Amino acid sequence: MTNAYVEIMSVQNMRVKDWAQLLERRGRDKQGKYIIEGYHLIEEALKAGAEVETILFQVEKGSPQELVALAGDRAVEWIGVSAAVLAKCSDAQTPQGVVAIVTRPQVGMDELLAGEHDLVVVLDGVQDPGNLGTIIRSADAVGAKAVVLGRGTVDLFNPKTIRSTMGSMYHLPIVEADLGELLPRARERGVRLVTTSLQAQGSCYDTDLRQPTWLIFGNEAKGVSPEVAAQSDVKVIIPMQGKAESLNVAMAATVLLFEAARQRL
Repeated sequence: MTNAYVEIMSVQNMRVKDWAQLLERRGRDKQGKYIIEGYHLIEEALKAGAEVETILFQVEKGSPQELVALAGDRAVEWIGVSAAVLAKCSDAQTPQGVVAIVTRPQVGMDELLAGEHDLVVVLDGVQDPGNLGTIIRSADAVGAKAVVLGRGTVDLFNPKTIRSTMGSMYHLPIVEADLGELLPRARERGVRLVTTSLQAQGSCYDTDLRQPTWLIFGNEAKGVSPEVAAQSDVKVIIPMQGKAESLNVAMAATVLLFEAARQRL
């Protein structure tokens, strides 16, 4: 970035109003963009080659030199803004002084099926942003090949979801898909579809998870939908010695992902 950057100080500016709309799903869908906030997430996005379009930084705090260096000669627009503008474009209680506008990636079912599908997480109606973020982090941690978001799952680009991924959303493909269409196509390619169920007889620890496996997890209250459950090849339960009736969906996903990783060592 040269010293000749643009400054926008008024919250009434039309561009600021457009950016603020990205805090809502309707605005993100309309513009095909989303907002990320804070140095760590923006660094992860730049390192991963995400399409970072614009970076806003608070003028009073100076230009973010680390991000400037990381961006290199990429065509990033740098805009100095007031604290009020930054607050309008942030959903955090304490804005971190820098936000970025990023173009939403387009990863489709065909690309997913054409690549490696050794270990994939499939989510059917998971509603909580924190749960989605935790599942993505766990999938990243074990080296899963992708995460699939079925219809009814919380928006990946919700600011709360983005924060809870801690940057892991940039480390593996995340695909939105119609599970009714995708799952049969995955099975045709030799993928084994595994769901968790409190009524299942087989333990996840006694189930072979070494072959190409897609682990399917459902809504926090209702579990996997009947339509998706009917597609599964095997249902498993996580054995519990205590009195808890069930695990949080993010915890259940983490247990199964690490069991699959353990079996593959």
